[in-house]
Formats: sequence, C-alpha cells, structure tokens
Amino acid sequence: MHHFSKTFAGIFSVILIGAVLLYAQSKTTVAQEKAPPASNPTVAMKNFKKPSDEELRKNLEPLQYAVTQHEQTEPPFRNTFWDKKKPGIYVDVVSGEPLFSSLDKFDSGCGWPSFTKPVSQTEITEKKDFKIGYERTEVRSKLADSHLGHVFNDGPADKGGLRYCINSASLKFIPVEEMAQKGYGDYLEPFVKAGLAKADATANATVGKTGRRETATLAGGCFWGMEEIIRQIPGVIETKVGYTGGTTPNPTYKQVCTGRTGHAESVEIIFDPDKISYEKILDYCFRMHDPTTLNRQHNDVGTQYRSAIFYHSEAQKKTAEEMKERQEKSGYWKKPVVTEIAKATEFYPAEEYHQDYLVKNPGGYTCHVLRPE
Repeated sequence: MHHFSKTFAGIFSVILIGAVLLYAQSKTTVAQEKAPPASNPTVAMKNFKKPSDEELRKNLEPLQYAVTQHEQTEPPFRNTFWDKKKPGIYVDVVSGEPLFSSLDKFDSGCGWPSFTKPVSQTEITEKKDFKIGYERTEVRSKLADSHLGHVFNDGPADKGGLRYCINSASLKFIPVEEMAQKGYGDYLEPFVKAGLAKADATANATVGKTGRRETATLAGGCFWGMEEIIRQIPGVIETKVGYTGGTTPNPTYKQVCTGRTGHAESVEIIFDPDKISYEKILDYCFRMHDPTTLNRQHNDVGTQYRSAIFYHSEAQKKTAEEMKERQEKSGYWKKPVVTEIAKATEFYPAEEYHQDYLVKNPGGYTCHVLRPE
C-alpha cells in the first residue's frame, strides 16, 4: 500500500507539472506576440547586461523562465512556433539578439521549431548535456545565456545535415514586414534576395511585399481530416480550421454542432499562387471528400458537414464554377455534385485543440483519404 501511494503521488506530480507547463505556455503565446522588442536592438545588445533572477522571474512568463533559465522543455506540437511559416526572424526572448530565420526553418516532424542553422552573424553557444542518460548537444544564446534547445545531426543533408531543435518559449518572432522598423534591418538582406523584402534608394532596408499570397476557404466534412491533407500540399503556407457561412457571431464548436448556426466546418488556406494554383487547390479538395452527399460526409451528418467552396474574388468564383461543372461531367460521380459555391463571409477560427488535431493526436478520427488523380 505504501509503495502504491508513492507511485500514485509520483504520477500525480508528473501530471501536475505537465498541466502547469501547458497553462504557462498558453500565456506565453500571448506574451510573445505582444511583448515589444527594444526600440534599437543593435544598441541594446551592445550594452546588454543579463537581468537578475528576480527581474527575469518578473518579466518572463513562467514557461519562458522555466525553459530559458532552468533548461525545461515545452510540450511538442503544443507550442507557439512549431508550425509557423510566416517570413521573419526569431530572436532571444530575454535579450532580443537575432537567433534564427524563417528561411532556414523546416518541418522536421518533431513538434518543435527546427532550423538548419542560426542567422548570419549570430554565435550560438554549445554545451554537452547528459541529463537524460545519453550525450546531447545543448544550444544557448551567447549574450543572455538562455537555454534554447539542442542541435542534432539528422537535419536536411543538402543544407548541412544539422537540426536545431528549439523551444518556442525561448524565442520572440519578428515578422519580415516589421524587421526594419523594429531595428533588425541589418538582417533583411537574405529576405531581399529571396524576394520577400526590398531595399529602398537610401540603402536602408524596408519591407516590400512578402511574396504573393492567396486565401482559399473550403468545406468538405470534418475539418480535422481536410486540414491534415491540405497542410502537406506543396505551395500551402498556412492552414487554420474554423467556422464560416453561418449567421451566429463567434460560434463555439458546441453551437455549430447543433446545426442551427448555419456554419460549415471549414479550412482557411493561405497558399502561394506562384507554386500552386487555386484550381489545383480545388482539385485536391474534390479528391479528398464526396461532393455528392448533401450535408454529410460518411458518418458525420449535419449542415456543418456540407461540401462548400467559399470564394474570395470573382476569379475564384469562376474557377469554382468551372471545376464543379468539370466534376459533374467527369463520369466519376454516380450522383449529382451538390457542392455549394458561396461568397466568403466572416471566418471564425475554431478552438485551439481543433487546430492541427491529427498532428497532436496521431491516429485520431478522420474520414478523409486523398484519392489518386
């Protein structure tokens, strides 16, 4: 009995610690997006002096403090930047020193932000780490001595073979369109070369267009399965699941499930039209669901599971109508195609636990399979 009590207490402690970290991480997300960087980071970094432990506790969110100061690790797939694809740089949450670039970020499948290398001019401190029973290489920032994560030798071979596996809680993200105004203009040159920013006549880096982007909003049953397929399509930059096409403002999942709000479970897709066309996006959509079942996909029944294309422009509307007609005439479907084509209205992001659900829950429920072309 005594042994059982100790075991139970140990399990309870682990669960409690995990819950605290998850709660702290949710607060960290807000803090990382809102916290302003120094008005002139270059000057601030030259004069940087690491704050006292008391100051760090006061100014950092609990998870940021635990990760950067006590080498804790945040949960995989449940952190701010693991799947962020927007262009910009990632800086130390304590000092503001530039660390990594979105240009060197890749999806390693590990659930944490992964980079092939630090940004140019940045020095990362490496230390041997034996805390989990075998040798790893810890990486820390040079100025603030913040724990960042670890570096491994299983990165892309064509880019040096390294994978810097970094905690989101140790980072702050500076979008490319804000880098110049926030004092990080010296780090814009690679983005200029990549066509994501431009330099003005005075040679001071200023932000240009961040590449061509287009939005598509599609519905075809449970949004979990749709998003899992769509997010992996080459040319897709970002995906988000949510509710659209209804009348109730800011609906909850519970409300949508009643079928009385008029919303469809949908996926909002940000894609690069230079890499994949809107027509091709629609082709993927028709290949992953049954557009002939009215208000239903397999066992999911209700108006929220209807097949729909919510267009954002007249050009998208025309393409959608042509694609629907092509599907009807293809001979593949034995019943009429009932896909709704409607003008896009307000898109309400679904609750956080729905986002990237099948990444967080491998083997979870889905009724979507991508059919061959």
